[in-house]
Amino acid sequence: MPSLGMAYLFWAASFFGMAGLHRFYLGKFGSGLIYFFTWGLFGFGTLYDALTLPEQVRDAQLRRRLRSGFGDGDAYSQALEALRREQLGRSDAGRRGTGQPPTIEQVILRTAQRNNGVASPATVALEGNVSTDQAKSHLERLAERGFCEIKVRKSGSIAYVFPELRSPEAEDEFEDL
Repeated sequence: MPSLGMAYLFWAASFFGMAGLHRFYLGKFGSGLIYFFTWGLFGFGTLYDALTLPEQVRDAQLRRRLRSGFGDGDAYSQALEALRREQLGRSDAGRRGTGQPPTIEQVILRTAQRNNGVASPATVALEGNVSTDQAKSHLERLAERGFCEIKVRKSGSIAYVFPELRSPEAEDEFEDL
């Protein structure tokens, strides 16, 4: 398992003409070769890595854990893609100014936006890493405050519809009550 101390030790070798050893250590062989032959991207890559090395070590550790848990099959690829999406979501929240994880209301609204203005406790629970009871409670509060409507699908399931996020040409999948 890669450690941060060893990664920085290999990184320090860049100052002695051995740039890229830390990338080999972290399993990034392609960029390790590029760093080796370009003296750490002429020093700029080495400086960048000095700032991002803790995150690179964490990613390498996660990749190694995923590989050992899933093997090299399709499940590994799916888990790695989910991890990348999760990290993109975290960096996206940071760009919005707070650096904090999104609130449950933000998760609900993003879920509804992706699903043509419709959210359910199950979809919110999956997206927000909360229980379905918590998701339902938050959805009901939004409905009480007038931000969404509670509707029954033709399949019989309950959904929370955000009219502002619904496209006008959307097919009506709800029962008329």
